[in-house]
Amino acid sequence: MVQSASDRSIPYLPPLTFGPGSVDWQHRIDPAELRRQRMERARTILKERGVRAILASGSEYSRYLTGLRGPEFAPDLWYVLFPAESDPIVFAHAGYVVNMPPETPWIKEWRVARSWLRGIPGNAACVYEAAEFAKDVRSELEILHLANEPLAVAGFDAYAWTALGEFCSGVVPGDEIMLEAMAIKTPEEVSCLRMAGAITDRMWSAIARGMHAGMTDSEVAAVGRASGSSAGAERVVAGFRSGPLAHERGMKGTNLFITPGDLLFGNVCGTSYLGYNACSYRTFSVGREPTEDERGWMEELQGRLLGVISELVPGGDTSSAARHFPDAKELGFEKEAELLTIEIGHGIGLHQYEQPVVNRQWSLEFPQEVKEGMVIAVEGRAGIPGLSTVRIEYMVVVTKDGPMLIDRYPTDVIAVS
Repeated sequence: MVQSASDRSIPYLPPLTFGPGSVDWQHRIDPAELRRQRMERARTILKERGVRAILASGSEYSRYLTGLRGPEFAPDLWYVLFPAESDPIVFAHAGYVVNMPPETPWIKEWRVARSWLRGIPGNAACVYEAAEFAKDVRSELEILHLANEPLAVAGFDAYAWTALGEFCSGVVPGDEIMLEAMAIKTPEEVSCLRMAGAITDRMWSAIARGMHAGMTDSEVAAVGRASGSSAGAERVVAGFRSGPLAHERGMKGTNLFITPGDLLFGNVCGTSYLGYNACSYRTFSVGREPTEDERGWMEELQGRLLGVISELVPGGDTSSAARHFPDAKELGFEKEAELLTIEIGHGIGLHQYEQPVVNRQWSLEFPQEVKEGMVIAVEGRAGIPGLSTVRIEYMVVVTKDGPMLIDRYPTDVIAVS
């Protein structure tokens, strides 16, 4: 029997008992504990991998390891040397290295970062600057008595890798280490993702109340963004595909007028709380009730995605879940690559896409283990590709008792005025 939203076999997490602000009279999300838990998990993974330190660049990796936000207008502007058994060393961008330390007392060690600004000084200058960068890293490793130990490196470009290979011994890839650490969320991280989900529920409610025929899709998105921003989201994203563009991958943000009878779906993916990203789609019909076809598409889609979710249990693997997705040929496509990010489950956290991945493209042949603490977004669409489709996405946390849903806004086709 096809399962509808009103006949749901996957339970919700208990609702949050607090909002996004901080108070002294109730335990809420504790940023200091969030930082401590992440650092401890990163140290655990490094030790399990036999690596004594990791050098990481990029906003998500650096934030995970330090709790800091920095400039991101060019790659490698700032980076972190994170030892497994001592305090992290933050190499901060010019100006930031002076102004950030008083505001972030949990970071004890600060250095000036070297950057080649995406290559704009020219090759010779970049090679020189990268060598200075690698010498600085080597000097810190010597102080830590780690100069002859393997150094994991994550998030850097070819200039950095070449220079580190010349001046540091035992340089090894570090992205997989970071992805492994980030795949299983700590309790405080789960709370952040639950808050992100609660904010997107609020956004969908505001969108449903504020949307009507005659608006543009951009105006509808603005209603959602205003609701998310006032709720305390760190970043707010909303976009819609409507009318003749309500199919994958129809263009969005076209300023198209919404007319009576339109079907449209939207996403608020990338809306975040303390850096943790929600990933959520919902579908609406304008000025009318959903048609019988649209209801049928949605019931089929709900049943399929809830089938995927039901397999996300500790100790399972992603191949079992992926088998609930239809084969590409069943959907009129030649190969699974044509469905990448359309029929998929993917981890969410500080990155929009984290481990594990659930799809037929990879999971059947290269399954990944499902573990307690993973938070996974599961999405798909149904209808007539290229003509009209419905789309939804659930946010799920893997608990010791099985999968539980985070976001609560209904997944049926929602009729609006």
